[in-house]
Amino acid sequence: MTAPKSVTLPIILAPDARLKAKTRRVTERDRATIAALLPQMMATMYAAPGIGLAAPQVGSDLRFAVIDLMADGKPEPITLINPKIERMSREEATREEGCLSLPGHYAEVTRPEKITVSYEDIDGKPRTLDADGLLATCLQHEIDHLDGVLFVDHLSALKRNMILRKMVKEQRLKRAG
Repeated sequence: MTAPKSVTLPIILAPDARLKAKTRRVTERDRATIAALLPQMMATMYAAPGIGLAAPQVGSDLRFAVIDLMADGKPEPITLINPKIERMSREEATREEGCLSLPGHYAEVTRPEKITVSYEDIDGKPRTLDADGLLATCLQHEIDHLDGVLFVDHLSALKRNMILRKMVKEQRLKRAG
C-alpha cells in the first residue's frame, strides 16, 4: 500500500497584501493546525517545484516555513517553527533568487553568507542551525516571508516595480484569457 498523496494548496501571488503581513508566533494551541497543514505545504513546495515555502504563501498567518534543498536528489525537509536569525556573518554572498509567489521572476540578491537560526521543530523542541551557501540564502528568504518581506524588497525601487508591474499584467492576462 502506498502513502496517500497530500493535497496541494494554492500559492498566493504578489502583489497580494497577505504577503506583506507579519506572521504571528506559533503557540502550543497552534500545533494541531500546523500538523494538518504541513503535509499539504510540503506537497505544494515539491509540486511547484520549489526549495522553500512559508506559511503566508498559502494563506496562513502562523510563523512557520518548510525548506528542502533536495541535496543529492533525496528529500531532507526542515520544518521551521518560530524561526529567528541569531547571528549573521559580515561576509555577504550574492545569489539569484526566485519565489513561488513571483513565478518566473528572478533577481540577484545580496545577503549575509553565513547565519545561525534558532527555531522549534514539529515536536516543539528548540533547535539551532548553522548555515551557509544556498541553505543560508533559503533560510533568510523564508524568514523574510514571515516578516512580510519579499525578495524583490531587497532590490532597487526600479527593479522591484518592474517585476511587480509584470506580475500584475500577467495575472490580468490570465484572468482575461
